[in-house]
Amino acid sequence: MSTRPSRGGAAVGRLSDLSPIEAGAVMYLRLWSESTQARADAASDFEIALGLEQGRAAMLTLDRLCGLCANHGRRPLIRHGLGCSCLGADENCFAQMIAAASEGAREDAMMMASLIVRPDYAPALASLSEELGMVLRRMTASVPLPTTGHQSPSAVLH
Repeated sequence: MSTRPSRGGAAVGRLSDLSPIEAGAVMYLRLWSESTQARADAASDFEIALGLEQGRAAMLTLDRLCGLCANHGRRPLIRHGLGCSCLGADENCFAQMIAAASEGAREDAMMMASLIVRPDYAPALASLSEELGMVLRRMTASVPLPTTGHQSPSAVLH
């Protein structure tokens, strides 16, 4: 028996490499999957950031989206732990789907959704991804993008 992690759990990067929307998608997937208390923490985040009504709507979207993945997935999504800084392959696919949907790239979101759930559920997952992506976009609107520390070409003389 191999001790190698399953393909979906293989580390493909770090959370710090992701945009705020992508990182948020992974963290809320992890929270939703962790426990009832962690789900309550996610709901609290939404309510603090968006207000009571919109926060509850956001949590309902997260519930529907993650429930769809859990109940109709092609296989279980492999996740890393809440405190882990690694990014797993499945988590990256999930994050990219949410980010693409939030940018209006519906075909890309559909393609990624079809990797996560059965084909007949991919349209619903892509639609929910757009809803969650817009929530995360509102929540992270004032969060600066991570930088590499490199100067842009316009600031370099030689």
